[in-house]
Amino acid sequence: MKRLICLSAFLIAFMLPGLSEPLRVGVAGLTHTHVHWILGRADRGDIQLVGIAEPNQELALRYLKQHNLPQDLWFASLEEMIAKTMPEAVTAFGSIYDHLQVVQVCAPKGIHVMVEKPLAVSMDHALKMQALAKKHNIHLLTNYETTWYATNHKVKQLAEEGELGKLRKIVVHDGHEGPKEIGVNKEFLDWLTDPIQNGGGAVTDFGCYGANLITWLAQGRKPTSVTAVLQQLKPDVYPKVDDEATIILEYADMQGIIQASWNWPFSRKDMEVYGSTGYAHSLNRSNMQIRLKGEDAFRIETLAERTAPYDDPFALLEAVVRKKLVLPDYDLSSLENNMIVVEILEAAKESARTGKEVFLKK
Repeated sequence: MKRLICLSAFLIAFMLPGLSEPLRVGVAGLTHTHVHWILGRADRGDIQLVGIAEPNQELALRYLKQHNLPQDLWFASLEEMIAKTMPEAVTAFGSIYDHLQVVQVCAPKGIHVMVEKPLAVSMDHALKMQALAKKHNIHLLTNYETTWYATNHKVKQLAEEGELGKLRKIVVHDGHEGPKEIGVNKEFLDWLTDPIQNGGGAVTDFGCYGANLITWLAQGRKPTSVTAVLQQLKPDVYPKVDDEATIILEYADMQGIIQASWNWPFSRKDMEVYGSTGYAHSLNRSNMQIRLKGEDAFRIETLAERTAPYDDPFALLEAVVRKKLVLPDYDLSSLENNMIVVEILEAAKESARTGKEVFLKK
């Protein structure tokens, strides 16, 4: 009997190697410094980094050396990397403008894609990416740092369980002193401060976080309108793009406020959620404040890290591709959520340009 069980297990592993082997993952681009997330990731046995496509050889070799990775992972183009390594999924860490090209190359080959936030620079790009993903039946995910914050998921739980009552106002703050001020490398700064390559400045870089979280908490509902003010408080430093953005999302029964900045004295990524019977404030990844009606004061909670695969973008990518889990509707990483994010950001830029409220199509 034991021999039969072992033989069956061997045959299953042989016939379905994808279920027992790490997901083969390639990297497209290295100019987004969030790429260190995957380059420096401890081996958890879920993914295998098989190749890196980056036209800047000096940058590629510098990063490979920094992370003690073999130089033969490097390829000058995405097409060459795919042909030589046959990845099952590709993670995009170039400019936001480059996301479309990554999907155009990968989707027809059946290669799944995860891009770094936001999904796209414009609705035109986003719609083309969505059409390719659907046509070729690939997963197209978007990664945000705040997706992995246990506190944000606790807020979602409180809302779904009715502890906060009807949601009335969500305020999301994301920003820092500015990319130049915090010392991002030249390769990143060059496109991050370019209105074509990034789609904007702080409005894109940090506004996307709030749009993503509010859409998630609103269960995929789009705001009826978007009103925004974009400013250049440091035109000498960022002459081509905004460095300060405030976006107001109007819903029939609540309001969302997104504050995105390259002008704050320190980095912050936090969210305040006000309901009719309670308030929750995600202070950071692990710490939060909660106060419910009838309680005399806030209580402070410190949360443990979420469990795999909900603690890491690449673990989630592996689980989704391997069909170990199906993302809930309008999940933070999902395509449908992030299509709305791009729509909100595009409306925000239009509102700031015209000085008018922009109404979204239902």
